[in-house]
Amino acid sequence: MASVKEQLLSTVTEPVATGKNKITIVGVGQVGMACAFSILSHHVSNEIVLVDVMADKLKGEMMDLQHGSSFLKNAKINASTDYAASANSVLCIVTAGARQHEGETRLSLVQRNTDIFKGIIPQLVKYSPNTILLIVSNPVDILTYVAWKLSGLPKNRVIGSGTNLDSARFRFLLSQKLNVAPTSCHGWIIGEHGDTSVPVWSGVNVAGVRLRELDEKIGTDKDEEKWNELHKQVVQSAYEVIKLKGYTSWAIGLSVSNLAAAMLRNTNQVHAVSTMIKGLHGVKEEVFLSLPCSLGEDGVTFVVKQKLTTEETELLHKSSKTMNDVQKDLKF
Repeated sequence: MASVKEQLLSTVTEPVATGKNKITIVGVGQVGMACAFSILSHHVSNEIVLVDVMADKLKGEMMDLQHGSSFLKNAKINASTDYAASANSVLCIVTAGARQHEGETRLSLVQRNTDIFKGIIPQLVKYSPNTILLIVSNPVDILTYVAWKLSGLPKNRVIGSGTNLDSARFRFLLSQKLNVAPTSCHGWIIGEHGDTSVPVWSGVNVAGVRLRELDEKIGTDKDEEKWNELHKQVVQSAYEVIKLKGYTSWAIGLSVSNLAAAMLRNTNQVHAVSTMIKGLHGVKEEVFLSLPCSLGEDGVTFVVKQKLTTEETELLHKSSKTMNDVQKDLKF
């Protein structure tokens, strides 16, 4: 007697995964799962693969998401400890690595996570040679450089999540001070995703009105309204969240989903992401730092040439030198 499936369905062709918008996420910790959930709930992709070395947790996270498939437009969710499952991914997101501890700087993580990347990046490129790598693990700028070196991919296809989140935090804090929606407050944080990040106060505006036109001291130490405190809060915000709940997850997950959407949908939306900036704004070092970049199906399409002040340029150079000094001591 024919099976129920055979009685119900007449086979025309066996379905195969096309991989047209397949995303692999390496690491099923708090950040990796926040990325997966954000990507699925925003319907950025309908095919996700989770990869990790922790087989039980990996399977548990996969099953938990699969059980919600009916609410996620029937997305295909798979998981494996074998990188072969990631084959033909258009985007590979790397969140794996040692976690930043309370009070620990992102830079102190660098060698530990570089060693972990040696076992991840070549495997991803082996199975998806045409992929785009999106690095989220910290310190993200240096690890994006590491991923570029290990992958052999062109620089436009290796991207760090960078200051996309810092810029969002900045806009949120501006919105709180002005009582205007975050999406209506326009401001950029560039440079390092970390302690040497650079707030571009010269360009901060609402509806095209630059705050510097209202008060030329805004963002400086001479500002009586203490607007420069907002950038200090941006830098400290991750440390504060880690102190309070042990890790950061939701905001970075939403940030990564936003970046993935720009690339998979080929929107050319501009985001502050970590890219190779040698030759831009007078930077001479071969480093990855955040600048506003247009993102599409080939990764970074172009970099927006911001009109920076002399002080902002000097701070970007300081950020670049900090990255380069750490990179010189890396052991590949």
